[in-house]
Amino acid sequence: MTDLDLLTTTRAFRRRLDPSAPVSRRDIEACLDIAVHAPSGSNRQPWHFVLIDDPETRSTIADYYRRGFAHNLSGRTPDPDQLSDLASARHLAEHLHTIPLLILVCTHGRPPATAPQLASFYASVYPAVWNLLLALHAHGYGSCLTTAHLAHEHDIATLLDIPYEKVTQIALLPVARLHPGRPTPPRRRPATQATSWNRWTTPSPTAPHQTAADTSHRDQRATP
Repeated sequence: MTDLDLLTTTRAFRRRLDPSAPVSRRDIEACLDIAVHAPSGSNRQPWHFVLIDDPETRSTIADYYRRGFAHNLSGRTPDPDQLSDLASARHLAEHLHTIPLLILVCTHGRPPATAPQLASFYASVYPAVWNLLLALHAHGYGSCLTTAHLAHEHDIATLLDIPYEKVTQIALLPVARLHPGRPTPPRRRPATQATSWNRWTTPSPTAPHQTAADTSHRDQRATP
């Protein structure tokens, strides 16, 4: 896998997670070493990773996750083009307790009240999360960034002895080996449709040319 392949095929893996395959602690520690090379504001490095492989604890967290997931869906009518992703997310919620490792990403401090500080608060952690997702994929694992558990952040903090007043949970990453299969890029609209130059109202000009590979990447829709 080339570097570009890794960047374009690291996606939200849910259905392809193999709960029966063992997870190597040495692999995970190597991935975390890569994660912490991410940048952070003023080089604060505020992250902390809680690794959970105890089956009973995973089961309890999975129950909180399912309750948060159900609450998020309450009263929502998904768009037709979201049904496949929703089914994949529901599959993860229903099987989260079987995933051999959960990584709870935390940061020191509680979210600040002002918008600029709040942006910096989260921006100092999410690059490390993305580094971790890339490293996991490079080592043959899959994961996805989830937040449904945050509806019960205080309960999970109590469960894991996390000092709630001093530490904020950012994301929960389910980690497992991937079932066999060739990783493919997820379907995405072209970047030109989300790009403007110099002014919001000045769209990006249409790309001068488009390769067959560019088109095929957008058309592929493998089950994550």
